[in-house]
Amino acid sequence: MNRLAPDADDARFIRRILYILVIAAVAAALFKAGNLLILAFGSMLGAIAIHAIADLYRDHLRVPEKASLGLGIATAFGIVAFLVWLFGVQFREQVNVLVTQLPGLLDQLAAWASRSPVGAKIVDAVQQAYAGSQAAQDVSGLVQGGGELLLNSLLLLVGAAFFAADPGIYQRGFLFLIPRGKRPAIEDALFDVGSTLRLWLRSSLILMTSMGVLVGVGLWISGVPSAAALGLLAGLSEFIPYIGPTAAMIPALGLAATQGTGPLIGTLVTYALVRLIQTNFITPYVQARVISIPPAITVFAIIGIGVIFGIFGLFFSAALLVVIFTLVRSLYLREVLGEDIPRSRHQTLLGPDLTPTDPDEEVKKD
Repeated sequence: MNRLAPDADDARFIRRILYILVIAAVAAALFKAGNLLILAFGSMLGAIAIHAIADLYRDHLRVPEKASLGLGIATAFGIVAFLVWLFGVQFREQVNVLVTQLPGLLDQLAAWASRSPVGAKIVDAVQQAYAGSQAAQDVSGLVQGGGELLLNSLLLLVGAAFFAADPGIYQRGFLFLIPRGKRPAIEDALFDVGSTLRLWLRSSLILMTSMGVLVGVGLWISGVPSAAALGLLAGLSEFIPYIGPTAAMIPALGLAATQGTGPLIGTLVTYALVRLIQTNFITPYVQARVISIPPAITVFAIIGIGVIFGIFGLFFSAALLVVIFTLVRSLYLREVLGEDIPRSRHQTLLGPDLTPTDPDEEVKKD
């Protein structure tokens, strides 16, 4: 008689403990591999952008599907090469001015603020907070590991090309890991995320272009040095809502201050007017059909993602927030609570075609 052998309740308890340990181990491994996950997410985002470009070739120029995908990949790589050429060749002198003068400008700002007791305490608190933050470690890592940054960028581009070449194989593989009865809901959510991200990328491109052009022209009129590079920097910073444009404004204000009071006032007026135009006219019109996330949630979510994944995660924080927000709408509100939320039309990967409840929804093809 095995008096110490576990009974059915003990065996069930042991299995649950093992499940918890496995889940905790997987969560810890994912947390340690945060940079790898962000890199994979960036590659998926790049693949969506490549397919959006390929659709333009296919729909407007009547290019065959395979040829349009090749042209989409070539165009995406060409855009990246063009940006590298802008910063590395065309705006090299302007970028050198920004890089060489920015530390001194920050020191001057800290010295000016330290003239008052309150300002000195604020400067000291900011320096201490930054010194022990993840951002400081990541920035120092970027400075010391430029080769690693270049390698990660190359891996992101190559990964985007692989994901774009045959996304169906990855989607079907993921769905096969889901219980059979849950697959239709998960599949709908996946295509909802893809459709929303595609629209969000289009709107972000419009916002980045308008931001860069308006800021560049305004700074040029104000007589600020390196106006073109600062405008391009402001446009790229719009990829990180609220936080990015605010950070991009600092070097512009510093360089304007070296030219006198007039350029400094012009810079402040430029950013104020551009932000007013973006917030009240361009952004509501462009993002009306994409997704509406309250500003407070956006700001705190971006900061939280940056704290968890570091400065690399901050680059894709807005896109991650869009994914999370879409999954909440698709999986929880629609599938759990039964809310009438339309789904994207698409050709299913493992079953018959699904049609949307809203005829105005964008058609999503595999």
